[in-house]
Amino acid sequence: MNALLQAQWLHFMHVWGTLDDFIEGFIYYYPLFMAYIWMFGAIIFYFRYEWRQQGNAEHLPELTDYPPVSILIPCYNEAENIRETVEILKRQKYPNFEIIAVNDGSKDDTLAVLHDLAEQYSQLRVVNLHTNQGKAMGLRTAALLANSEILVCIDGDALLAPEAIAWMVRHFVKDKNVGAVTGNPRIRNRSTLLGRLQVGEFSAIVGMIKRAQRSYGRVFTVSGVIAAFRKSALHDVGYWSNDMVTEDIDISWKLQLSGWTIYFEPNALCWVLMPETLQGLWKQRVRWAQGGTEVLLRYFRDLFRWSSRYMWLLYGECLISIVWAFLILLHLFYAPVELFTESTRQSLHDLSPSWTSMLLSLTCLIQFGVSLTIDSHYESRTGGVARYYYWMVWYPIVYWLINVGTTIVGSIRAVKKKRGQRAIWVTVDRGLRSK
Repeated sequence: MNALLQAQWLHFMHVWGTLDDFIEGFIYYYPLFMAYIWMFGAIIFYFRYEWRQQGNAEHLPELTDYPPVSILIPCYNEAENIRETVEILKRQKYPNFEIIAVNDGSKDDTLAVLHDLAEQYSQLRVVNLHTNQGKAMGLRTAALLANSEILVCIDGDALLAPEAIAWMVRHFVKDKNVGAVTGNPRIRNRSTLLGRLQVGEFSAIVGMIKRAQRSYGRVFTVSGVIAAFRKSALHDVGYWSNDMVTEDIDISWKLQLSGWTIYFEPNALCWVLMPETLQGLWKQRVRWAQGGTEVLLRYFRDLFRWSSRYMWLLYGECLISIVWAFLILLHLFYAPVELFTESTRQSLHDLSPSWTSMLLSLTCLIQFGVSLTIDSHYESRTGGVARYYYWMVWYPIVYWLINVGTTIVGSIRAVKKKRGQRAIWVTVDRGLRSK
């Protein structure tokens, strides 16, 4: 009996060792492989679209036509930020635009501030929703009331660069199949370690991935804080969904599954506030993760159409990233079992860094170096982003820990969420403004 149990135990440990080796290899090689995929795609995008335009972000592109534009600003508890946002919009170097601000049941003085601004600026129209209907409903309401075919959507705390509209409009003028253009958000608040890390993140992760995805054909999502849309394209897909926690991811998939194209315009700069507390960052990333999983669940059947084949790789990469997070959790959960293996006991005596760890660290530094080099000229007025390179040494630790946790929690919430449940506004952490 003891011999049988011992044989079964040895068989279990053999199977577990093989499975664990596979999981460890996948956990390590997946982010390493994707890092080079993103870098390669971003470099292609840079030499194809940005190289000759480098340094032109503060200059205006030459347009054959200047169609009217409606700037939509959904607001919820933005009394502290909305005045600055609207006043900056008056500096836009674009000849024909209107502003529509929607107060979505704010509990502070947002509505009073908007009415005061409307008396000062004739281009501003104010719409008041008495109850909190959610950002998607606010955008839909403003879009239906807009007089323009091109809609530029920004958040109530965003500061839009004066040249941004012109840079985005040029894509709609050149290509009638363009349904949306996503801009290039930049971090305003950089007074804490988390703020500095996010400066690098938006360059090395967000900006690099958007460049790479555009090079490969499809974009996972437009930026929720700065994006432009063709109104007829929105009408074609039924506008934003009221029951999706991230309306920006959802509308991106709806447009592309319907055959519309999305472009990334790095010259369309928009300065935004981001969380600078761990709690605020956690809540934000859980919402992003939940929104991504909701999209995977909702549009799974649509992917079986041949016309949706260009979205297959995008869907697969997102799905694999979720599996990667759960495998890390599984690996950590069963790690104590490895203490019973001879190889692990021996490895505990070897505390020297492995070549794989060194390669991953080196790849991370290369990735940040490439991305910050590409992005540096977009922040010339703030001294560039190269000075934040030092802080990126902390990013892999912070990003992996937070990303794994938020992906797991967000995915579980997406699965448990009932379809049709309204996604309403929540109060978010806007960080600390640096002086």
